[in-house]
Amino acid sequence: MIMSRNQLVAALPAALCLVTSPALAADIGSPDSPASVEVHAFASQGFILSKDNNYLAADTTHGSFQFSELGVNLTKSLTDRFRVGLQLFAQDLGPTGSYDIKADWFYLDYRFNNWLGVRAGRVKIPFGLYNDSADIDSARVAVLLPQSVYPEENRNYLLAQTGGEIYGYASLHAGGALDYRAYGGTIFVDTTTTVGSPYQIQSFNVPYLGGGRLLWETPVDGLRVGGSVQALRLDATVLPTSPATTGGTTPTPISADIQIPAVLWVASAEYIAGDLLLAAEYSRWYIGENSSNAMVFPGGPTVTSERAYGMATYRASKWLQPGLYYSVMFPDVEDRSGRANVQHDVSTTLRFDVNAYWLIKAEAHYMIGTAGLDPTLNNGTPLSALQRSWGVFLLKTTAYF
Repeated sequence: MIMSRNQLVAALPAALCLVTSPALAADIGSPDSPASVEVHAFASQGFILSKDNNYLAADTTHGSFQFSELGVNLTKSLTDRFRVGLQLFAQDLGPTGSYDIKADWFYLDYRFNNWLGVRAGRVKIPFGLYNDSADIDSARVAVLLPQSVYPEENRNYLLAQTGGEIYGYASLHAGGALDYRAYGGTIFVDTTTTVGSPYQIQSFNVPYLGGGRLLWETPVDGLRVGGSVQALRLDATVLPTSPATTGGTTPTPISADIQIPAVLWVASAEYIAGDLLLAAEYSRWYIGENSSNAMVFPGGPTVTSERAYGMATYRASKWLQPGLYYSVMFPDVEDRSGRANVQHDVSTTLRFDVNAYWLIKAEAHYMIGTAGLDPTLNNGTPLSALQRSWGVFLLKTTAYF
């Protein structure tokens, strides 16, 4: 179902009334009733102000409120082992979202026992420590997760996949425990051509996506380590925005069929001691490009990108949590020179929990390099010509239950 922007704005007051009602934070109906459903919701509004370069949305150098989210999720245990869930989500962030309501995720979940369960539907992708919680602003301190590993512009595509997965949790007794998930399916991507893009997309599909994550909860209290891997392929037919044509009495546009195979992996570690959280992840992404027409889309060899971050957060009080991280990305490990081929990101955040249903976050980023920027949001300026050192300030408030 697609809801217009006006319909969504009209629905917001009702959603916010739900957020302020503690009674609705629990199950609707008697827990033993077949009609009882667990309901949660959130509504967020953010502000982005950047220096020198536009980031995530157009005209952020003058300040942008194009940073909004609204979601409602419902879950129901039909039996002791069988559970279903659904989240409806709308977003406005730069060229993505535009307040269209969509099923962010949904699933049918049957757990045979602690070490084996199955899910089917549009299931969250367990990549790294935090991809499968990227839609839960209240679950973290940062406004933006480290962008080298969790790029915000990919959130709509790589939060969940349509297919199935198996999962489980196995105790190793004195050796800790293992948490595993393995999945396979596809993803559906909005193929709307971005203004300023050099290509028009005629068709697009993802013939396969698969992967898994294994986390080891070590015998050291609060320490978990693990790894994730994901393989997928993107297939598309594209035309240049100003297409060249073949000769003859009736010129026809020249298109190209492209295939982009990709393999992504990340190694993860997290340590929690009381109110302190420390996390670090290191990742490499291998992206290939195969083209049927090099005149339209050149293709090329597999390119390896390198991505990493270190993060620390601390609960100073029940209402204040500061956090910081350093994140770095090299789009091509073979070429680390020049501003277009690197992005260093030093971020600091203050999270204020006003009450159990409302939080406010303020976050500042100091960036060196332009590898994570989008030229189409910067009047088509090449990455190599954008400002090398720049900054971003974000302010975000979220109501949730």
